[in-house]
Amino acid sequence: MTEMVGKHDSGISGKVKKPDLSMLQIINMSMGFLGIQMAFGLQNGNASRILANFGADVHELSWFWLVAPVTGLIVQPIIGHMGDNTWSPLGRRKPYFLIGAILCAVGLVMLPNAASATQMMAANVLLLAVIFLAMMDASINVAMEPFRALVGDMLPKHQGTIGFSVQTILIGIGAVIGSYLPDWLTQLGISNEAAAGFVADNVIYSFYVGAGFLLLTIIYTIVTTKEYSPAEFAAFEGGKDIAPPSKFKDIFKDFSNIPPQMKRLGIVQFFSWFALFTMWVFTTSALATHHFGLSPEDTHSKAFNDAGDLTGKLFGMYNLWAIPFAFILTPLAKWIGKKQTHALALAFGGTGLILMYFIKDTGLLWISMIGLGFAWASILAMPYAMLIEVIPQKKMGVYMGIFNFFIVIPQIINGVFGGPIVSGVFGKMAIDYVVVGGICMLLGAILTLIFIKSEDETPKEIEEEIRQVHF
Repeated sequence: MTEMVGKHDSGISGKVKKPDLSMLQIINMSMGFLGIQMAFGLQNGNASRILANFGADVHELSWFWLVAPVTGLIVQPIIGHMGDNTWSPLGRRKPYFLIGAILCAVGLVMLPNAASATQMMAANVLLLAVIFLAMMDASINVAMEPFRALVGDMLPKHQGTIGFSVQTILIGIGAVIGSYLPDWLTQLGISNEAAAGFVADNVIYSFYVGAGFLLLTIIYTIVTTKEYSPAEFAAFEGGKDIAPPSKFKDIFKDFSNIPPQMKRLGIVQFFSWFALFTMWVFTTSALATHHFGLSPEDTHSKAFNDAGDLTGKLFGMYNLWAIPFAFILTPLAKWIGKKQTHALALAFGGTGLILMYFIKDTGLLWISMIGLGFAWASILAMPYAMLIEVIPQKKMGVYMGIFNFFIVIPQIINGVFGGPIVSGVFGKMAIDYVVVGGICMLLGAILTLIFIKSEDETPKEIEEEIRQVHF
């Protein structure tokens, strides 16, 4: 295993400072995120197409997508609390990586095969698909939350931005691979057409590859990363025992003590993730109707599956653009500030979504993905880099889980009302709702500048926010 190296400098009151980690160590501890986001990229780019293949109407899609945020709402705070209280031979966070990866891999294999499973089980295909989707989402959340907490566990606060930026780079690489896989397999001669009620082979085989890759990358992180022991964490806290009481009800107490900066970040997260959910759910339908000229009811033709392949490629593009932007986040944040960097990125992302309406040539839609890549890189890094500044070490896992509320609640609201709005207000023309998502992201940029406190606030103010959740 890779040992955590670096100088342990003594601070005031006998507190030991966390050592700086090398770039290789930061990459190793986040490598599993590459596999997780490969699975996430496959889901984002293909779930709507799979559900449409199984007979879901466009106005129903957002309801089926509710599975993801609802499971995240329930799972992440619980896993965070459990991780904060776990001290096993495997580590503090790593047991949850492994469990989540195994269950997610099973879901990846089963989701595109729901139609075949239905024939054997005499079940409703859409119901079975939603069950497998829920399994995937719950498992992704089990594996994902500990990776966020691990950055807070292992890195000193001044390395927080680079830690989350590295995660963003690996997320981008994994999502690009996952998003492009169906199209790559099509180019290799694997069919992207299927009989009505079934999923094309290129999608099915892509999910198989994703399952294998997920397991390999999670195992790599487990093998190469050694978490700090309880004694080492106690030293970082000045000799205090950092482990909180193992009581489930403490989650509700922690929720009531959310630091003010976290609430402010939550307002921005609401508009950011409302926009992202809109894009993930409705892009395939938007492209099919607005760019390919299909009727909203046409969900089985080759043209519709071509629109689905294009969605995967576009999602791969914004993740690809997120990689170079992740490299510049740290120097940009040092130059203009974290909140200014995040506001700028969200403004570019909102503009990119709105441009999808005006760019009629599908060969030029990559222009929209540049702005979305910048936004995605920042959304995955900057809010968390600002968050760990006001969270005590002993509450890192549970507060990362609670922070996820501000991600999933806007998705749940969107999921409930998005489909009926697309159907009833926009006449099933999903591109109009994608524009609404762009406007929401622009609002997020404005609210970042208005609500988020700059990092130049006094240490005393930061200490006060941390004190509120210490006790």
